[in-house]
Amino acid sequence: MQTGLTFEKFRSGDRYQTGRRTVTETDVMQFVYLAGLFEPLFIDAEYIRDESLFGERIAPGSLTFAMAEGLTVQTGIIHGTGMAFVGIEQMRLFQPVKIGDTIQVEIEVLDSKKVKNRGGGIVRYRQQVRNQRGEIVMEYNISRLIRGASQASSGDAEVSS
Repeated sequence: MQTGLTFEKFRSGDRYQTGRRTVTETDVMQFVYLAGLFEPLFIDAEYIRDESLFGERIAPGSLTFAMAEGLTVQTGIIHGTGMAFVGIEQMRLFQPVKIGDTIQVEIEVLDSKKVKNRGGGIVRYRQQVRNQRGEIVMEYNISRLIRGASQASSGDAEVSS
């Protein structure tokens, strides 16, 4: 099994890029029903066409965030070494993600701080979600508790940057 990077391997300025994911109407509707977001903006085609700012179905911002986090996990950089979500700050949405848009996340390590009593440290990242045209649709800073080398499994191979 592949293991992600330990706390010590993350350096300020390091950059990673995720794979891509196209957002479908099924994705939006399943998320809306799962989360209970029964808002006309997401479920009423007539309202969306006639009343919304965009004139077409868009993904909820919370779905865009969830997909961005899924893409981040799929890189493998925190697989088995990510211990906890610590917090999120400065989330900004610049434009909607529409049905058929393809998103990708650019991840930059901002800084890190050792937390001895937790066996690793907190790494803070800036994550920019971009659409297929390279436009930033969402940006946020996120902090995660990452396992240190002394706590990681010694038999697992690490992901390289």
